[in-house]
Amino acid sequence: MPGQKIIYSYLPRFLRRLDFLGLFEKDPFGNSLLLKRVMIFILGWSTYYRLTAVNRLKIEGMEHLAGLPDQGVLFLSNHQTYFADVMSFYHIFCAAKWGYSNTVSPPFYLFSPRARIYYVAAAETMKEGGLLPKIFTTVGAILVERSWRASGENVKRDLDNTGQNKIAKGLGHGWVISFPQGTTKPFAPVRKGTAYMIKENNPIVVPVIINGFRRAFDKKGLRFKKRNTQLSVRIQAPLRFEEDEPIEEMVEKITAAIGQTPPQNLFRAL
Repeated sequence: MPGQKIIYSYLPRFLRRLDFLGLFEKDPFGNSLLLKRVMIFILGWSTYYRLTAVNRLKIEGMEHLAGLPDQGVLFLSNHQTYFADVMSFYHIFCAAKWGYSNTVSPPFYLFSPRARIYYVAAAETMKEGGLLPKIFTTVGAILVERSWRASGENVKRDLDNTGQNKIAKGLGHGWVISFPQGTTKPFAPVRKGTAYMIKENNPIVVPVIINGFRRAFDKKGLRFKKRNTQLSVRIQAPLRFEEDEPIEEMVEKITAAIGQTPPQNLFRAL
């Protein structure tokens, strides 16, 4: 999927070359990249101290971000809070753009952040109301309807194909963060839809393991539960899949790569 950089603009084609500062660029969903950079700047400064001063953020594996293309990269991670996890990724990815190595200090990268970042979020979560979800949606949320859960209850609905199409659009324009378990519950099963999406779009797949966010923040990631908590983000080497690899094997590989193999299964394997 990685290829030529795609540029969307509010300007007619014959004027786009004049916009060398990218002031009129937009993303595939119609959001202004300039506005997204401003929002990332504001959110970045307002969350930086929460990750590095109130708590301690340990980062490993930023070398795996070096040399990645500007688009067609899918990050798969376990999930612990709604917003704190995502903001830590934004800080790390913006810092990587500036050449930082396993640190986000000092946060000078916020003056020129990476705007081509998207993350997959449940539509019901982001539409609950309030200003903050709207800001996070503008920053880069790809809203999907979960086919297995709604309002905290297990449900059974048809697969949201429009969600898959949105993710494909995000991958065609930048980096996409996805939480393939679809929940903050630990050791929940990885959804097969992630494997199907990988087969269809053939992105570079980078697994990430996070820890400590559930102890430090509430479920939304907005309020502190325990200060001075060690937060960790470990970025792994890209996963490789065979062209004809079965969906079940892909799911198992992803589950292990994001550190979500259930303890009993891990014990049996040993």
